[in-house]
Amino acid sequence: MWVTSDNHIRQELRADGRYDEARGTRASAYTGRYEVSGEHIDYWDDTGFTADGRFDGDVLHHGGYLFYREGSRAHHAAQTT
Repeated sequence: MWVTSDNHIRQELRADGRYDEARGTRASAYTGRYEVSGEHIDYWDDTGFTADGRFDGDVLHHGGYLFYREGSRAHHAAQTT
């Protein structure tokens, strides 16, 4: 699970190549498929838009947001700043 520092956006990258993104109380706000190649991730949303991102250890840069691997040191540090 990848989350913003305030946990408002939560992105589950499932092992089957699908993702499910929740926003606030809205479950499954965005769903689709993804592929990871090295540090790069590509998204294909079920509604037709595409996006990408880049992993930097336990931080995911995507769509102008920083996501943190839930429970990681990076996540804990982001919550205290």
